[in-house]
Amino acid sequence: MAFSTEEEETLDSLKRWWNESGKSLLVGVVIFAVGYLGWTQWQRMQLNNAAAASDLYEQLGTTVVVAPGQTLTDEAKTTAARLIQQLKTDYSSSVYSLYAALFGARLAVEDNNLDAAEAELQWLLDNRKSGLFGSTDESLVTTAQLRLARVILAKGEAQRALDLLATVVPGAYEAELAEIRGDALVSLGQASEAQASYQAAQEAGSTSTTLQMKLDDLAPGN
Repeated sequence: MAFSTEEEETLDSLKRWWNESGKSLLVGVVIFAVGYLGWTQWQRMQLNNAAAASDLYEQLGTTVVVAPGQTLTDEAKTTAARLIQQLKTDYSSSVYSLYAALFGARLAVEDNNLDAAEAELQWLLDNRKSGLFGSTDESLVTTAQLRLARVILAKGEAQRALDLLATVVPGAYEAELAEIRGDALVSLGQASEAQASYQAAQEAGSTSTTLQMKLDDLAPGN
C-alpha cells in the first residue's frame, strides 16, 4: 500500500516516538500491572488476616466474658493468655491485637500482676497505627494511657503517673483524667492541687461514684 508523503512522515514520526519512548511506556505499563497485581494480592492477604484475627478475637471474648459474680477458671486464663499472645505475635498489624492487649492488661490486674498489666498496655501504645493505611482510634489510645496511669499509680509511682498524664490529649475523657491526676497528687501529699483536680473532674461531668467522697476527705477539718 502506497502512502502519501505526509502519511509517510506521520508514520516515521510514530516509529521514532515508539523507538524513543514507546518501549519505556510499555515497561511502565508492565510495572504498573505487576504493582497492581501485587497491591490486590496484598489487599486480599490483609482481608484474610483480618478475618483470621477476628475469629481469634471472638474466641478470646467468649473465653474471658463470664457472668456477674463468676471468676475465670485456670483453664480459661490459660486459653485467654494463649489467644492474646497469638494475636499479638501473628496479627500485630491488626487492631484486634491492640484490643487483645487491653484484655491482657485487665486479666493481669485481676491477678494483681501490675508489671504484666503495664507491659500489655505499653505494648498497645507502642504498636498503635498511624499514617496512610489507617490510624488507631484515638479513644482506644486514650483509654490505654489512662489505664496505664492507674496501673503505674497502683505500683506506688505517683510522679511517673503524673508525667504520663501530662502527655495525654483527653478529648472526651477529661473528667477521668482529672480524677486520676487528683489521685496521684493525693499520693504525693499535694492536697490543694488534688482538690482542684477533683473539682475539675466534677465540672467536666464525672460520673465517678467515689469522687465526692474524695473531695469530702480533702475538705478543711478532715
